[in-house]
Amino acid sequence: MVKQPSSKPTASELEILGVLWARGPSTVREVHDALSEKKALGYTTVLKLLQIMTAKGTVRRDEGQRAHVYEACQSATETKRQLVGDVLQRVFEGSASQLMIHALEGRPTSNEELEELRRLLDEYERRTR
Repeated sequence: MVKQPSSKPTASELEILGVLWARGPSTVREVHDALSEKKALGYTTVLKLLQIMTAKGTVRRDEGQRAHVYEACQSATETKRQLVGDVLQRVFEGSASQLMIHALEGRPTSNEELEELRRLLDEYERRTR
């Protein structure tokens, strides 16, 4: 049985998950190296975060090799859906339209992105009929 994460990932944990989703199962060194390209971060910090994430059920550790290999327990899509669902309920009282309008008003949106949103909404509507 897959252990469900016990809490939402923090910003730092999401960065680690981003590496694991992009690279697949990775050692602490590989995660550290990928994150260090963007900001200074200690190896032991990454190790400690991965240990915490393992305890929370966010990642699992394969101890079968010399270097422990970590992988995300959930896909990026599942995690994003859970996070958006949580924000949708807590902040927007379940209103997807309110979430969308606040997201669009919060930053400039290109015509291409608006067209893509219209296309995605049309596609979603066709699938759910």
